[in-house]
Amino acid sequence: MFPIGDTPNPKGVAWVNTLLIALNIGVFLLTWPMSQRPADPNDPNTAAYLEAITREAALPPEQLAAAASQLSAYEVFTFEHGLRPAAPSAVDMIFSMFLHGGLMHLFGNMLFLWIYGNNVEFRLGPVLYLIAYLATGFAAAFGDILLRPGSNIPAVGASGAISGVLGMYLIWFPHNRVRMLLFLPPLAIRPFELPAPVVLLFYIVAENLLPAFLGGSGATGVAYGAHIGGFIAGALLALLVVLGARLWGGGKGREVRTTATPTDALAAADQLAAAGDPRAALTAYQRAATLAPRGETAAAAQLGAARVLLEQMGQPTAAYQHLFRTMQSNPTPAQVEQVQRLMAEVRRQTRAVPMRMPGGLRFQA
Repeated sequence: MFPIGDTPNPKGVAWVNTLLIALNIGVFLLTWPMSQRPADPNDPNTAAYLEAITREAALPPEQLAAAASQLSAYEVFTFEHGLRPAAPSAVDMIFSMFLHGGLMHLFGNMLFLWIYGNNVEFRLGPVLYLIAYLATGFAAAFGDILLRPGSNIPAVGASGAISGVLGMYLIWFPHNRVRMLLFLPPLAIRPFELPAPVVLLFYIVAENLLPAFLGGSGATGVAYGAHIGGFIAGALLALLVVLGARLWGGGKGREVRTTATPTDALAAADQLAAAGDPRAALTAYQRAATLAPRGETAAAAQLGAARVLLEQMGQPTAAYQHLFRTMQSNPTPAQVEQVQRLMAEVRRQTRAVPMRMPGGLRFQA
């Protein structure tokens, strides 16, 4: 069982995400020939790597001799340029994000980046997305250092930075669904959907937190600290962006955050939207939704936020989150009809939408 896509998934090309995938593949192809060559026994890094393996992996002499005979030039290259907690450097932190331990390691990382990265890039914009990707990659490196202090065994791979992307995705798109493929030939090969939080929390808890606390990364070779550090950094970054938009963004929308009643905040939001100030209107709609978490006013605030995101800001996936919350707010029949109309526009701007929403509302293909 593994993910094959997500919904809603916006149309268009996420250029930075695509470039990152291409760069990872390009570096892998350029360095692949080294994996076919044996390590140079006269290279000081070869001896240093074997010493690290001897000390940290505690291999018996016969296994150490076998490891030495099978050591490739690429493994020594990763020892020199990968992230080693005992000797970290900023250059190695960046370079290690684009090195991988094999074809399946690369494939798994690029699959996750392809599925989740475009929605996050469209939410942040290309420049900020690149900064956030690298920043969470650095945070992942520090997570690995904390969990493996003093280790000279190198860690490589994009999964730490990609975990940061997953953390941002969880905060910003909690109502998305992930398309999974059940692959049990010849019994069953079929796609199905799971809520994004189920998939992402399973990844961080069951596949990283529990193994890290139970046994660490020494026995498995998985950099759990990098995954956990990147994920936490991404989630915190996403929360800071949301908080910053509420407190300092939105122009005139900031004036609404002291509004006492949801009705006043909703009226102000409608005026800002009509005046062509979508960011301020979004801040005001969110204020109204905070003041009235359920009921007709709450549904109206969520609908207004969805309409602004969809019609004025071109963010259908973010709009879908508010339409989902509309259906959770006990909307009136008229408001349900508005959700249906806006969902038709979400469908037009995306490649696919989930089949179900709260209340049994379905969207036919």
